Amino acid sequence: MGIRTGQEYIDGIKSRKPEVWLGGRRITDVYNEPVFQQPIKEIAKLYDLQHDPNYQERITHICEETGERVNNAFLNPTSKEDLRARSELFEVYARATFGLMGRTPDFLNVVVTGMASNSWFLDKYNPEWSKNIRNYYRYIRDNDLFLTHAIINPQNDRSKASYEQEDMFTHLGVVEEKPEGLVVRGAKMLATLAPITDEVIIYSFPGFQPGDERYALAFAVPIDTPGLRLLCREQMQDGKRSYFDHPLASRYEEMDAVLAFNDVVVPWDRVFLYNNVEAANLLYPKTGIAQQPAHQSGVRGFVKLAFAVEVTCKLADSIGVDNFLNVQTDLGELVQSVEVIRSLLRVAEYEYETTETGEVRPAAAPLETIRGMLPTMYPRAIEVMQTIGAGGLLMSPTGNDFKNVELRGDLEKYYAGRAGVSAEERVRLFKLAWDLCGEAFGQRLLQYERYYTGDPIRKRAIFYNQYKRKATFSMVDDALNGAAELLKNDDKKIERTING
Repeated sequence: MGIRTGQEYIDGIKSRKPEVWLGGRRITDVYNEPVFQQPIKEIAKLYDLQHDPNYQERITHICEETGERVNNAFLNPTSKEDLRARSELFEVYARATFGLMGRTPDFLNVVVTGMASNSWFLDKYNPEWSKNIRNYYRYIRDNDLFLTHAIINPQNDRSKASYEQEDMFTHLGVVEEKPEGLVVRGAKMLATLAPITDEVIIYSFPGFQPGDERYALAFAVPIDTPGLRLLCREQMQDGKRSYFDHPLASRYEEMDAVLAFNDVVVPWDRVFLYNNVEAANLLYPKTGIAQQPAHQSGVRGFVKLAFAVEVTCKLADSIGVDNFLNVQTDLGELVQSVEVIRSLLRVAEYEYETTETGEVRPAAAPLETIRGMLPTMYPRAIEVMQTIGAGGLLMSPTGNDFKNVELRGDLEKYYAGRAGVSAEERVRLFKLAWDLCGEAFGQRLLQYERYYTGDPIRKRAIFYNQYKRKATFSMVDDALNGAAELLKNDDKKIERTING
């Protein structure tokens, strides 16, 4: 089959009946549920880009195995050109959504590609796992599927391990083995866009200890698998909001869900890891599923930050405050932050690493630096946006107000911006900014950027400890040794002088 169209993706949504719960209601028709409709259409646009002559060669390639055209997310990079091809896909998708949809199809397709390309490491534990992930990769590649994932345990008693919880199946674990597969029970989060995806893949961060065996697992199942319940968070918008008043929230709402597995049967050919703490802890470092997807999230984060900075600059210009030195200083800081992320991405791609098997990965340190800096840079951009917009962000009239002839004169008089900026232009810009910095939609985007990659404090500490283990601190030694040598020479001169 190869690359899908947007309509084929939509047809897939219509054909499934996942168990989705939202606001106390079971959603029986996902496609026609208002809150999901526009996000589905936005994802469909991404699929259609694969067929657009202006983008097709940039974001897809001919698969050597099948001869079909497939998305570049399924490209196992073996050269810097391959890495750039994937980077271009990431940027095309990110720009199509302004970086506001963090879990577009390319993200997890890169994860599965990384797992399949490095399945050799699973052979040591169970050759069937290795075969399963390779077959699954071919399946989602050849059918161009859209995945969600859930890799975090619910926030229950975090002072206790999974097996120590009051109910041992609070966190997702294996109940029993059956001839047809594993029976799993418990919950995982945070499954972004889950109701409008095709499949879900489950795996976990490292950190398993003895006793965690039943929770050390990785598998994938269709999103409408019997027994799988999707518990959606409260919606940030109802799917009926005006495109004038909410130009972003009305289009890019990414629904998140807790996935509750109620004795779900996972077929054996969909099991990629099970009952092995060591293998589960090595899954990330051995398969590159932190490094390769970090490339996608770095590009996406760069576009999102750049968009927020553009909005902030336009906001300041619209009311003529970007002539003030303090505002120029803040805006200059934001523009430089965008350049920092852009530069780090280029360094990661230029200083790529090649594994023993020939896989090319973007350099880890620049990508991890992006992950450390974006959680502060993006909130800073939002803070500056809020400061510049100030009370004006709260006092915008609606699109319906502009349709009322009786109000038009007052609106043009009291809501116009600097010379050359009409009232409608200024209000639309302020509403765009409000969606980013004030609406619940925007606050979810902010929280996402802080935590989508994990605890930023812990991750920065890990980054330092890794640096310390590798660093030789040779410059410090050279500086001290150089000074010591000079001191020794001075002592000799003094001794010669004394001894005359």
